[in-house]
Amino acid sequence: MTIAFFDFDGTITNRDTLWEIIRFHRGRAAMYAGVVQLLPALLRFKLKMIPAQEMKEQVLSYFFGEMSASDFTSGCDAFCRERLPDLIRPLALTAIRKHQEQGHHVVVVTASAQDWVAPWCRKENIVCLGTRLEVKNKQITGKIQDINCNGEEKVNRIRQAYRLENFQEIYAYGDSEGDRPMLALAQFPNFRPFQ
Repeated sequence: MTIAFFDFDGTITNRDTLWEIIRFHRGRAAMYAGVVQLLPALLRFKLKMIPAQEMKEQVLSYFFGEMSASDFTSGCDAFCRERLPDLIRPLALTAIRKHQEQGHHVVVVTASAQDWVAPWCRKENIVCLGTRLEVKNKQITGKIQDINCNGEEKVNRIRQAYRLENFQEIYAYGDSEGDRPMLALAQFPNFRPFQ
């Protein structure tokens, strides 16, 4: 058996989808207004004064905090239908389909929230392991449930879902430092192969 792990943002897509989902849900003007409000925190993040998960939660809380989970889900479904196809790298999709044609198990492992990646994955018959967002009282809180699915957490999530010793061949595709631990699992690691 063969398994192939793909990062999503920057590997399958040609840009980070967090800001794309914000623009899709809230509109361009609201997105830029939010960036201005979040600028002090974004600068602290760039200077490595606050961790990535804290920054991500501030962004998610600002734009989606207290949004009903059902509205958020329907917006993410619409995003996957209407906007996401334009962001997919053709070479990445070709690689995914080549693996599928050979009967390989294909998995997306992403720091993006499963909410706006999993609907696309389901359509493409791909398993999705992603960051999970906290929901309380049927509302998005903006907090991440557990740990952001990046770096070593990608490996943890893979090992929770799969017994890797059952696979004779492991492929992995990524484009950032946060993908390095996942790439290290593979006999066939591919760094930025579609750019």
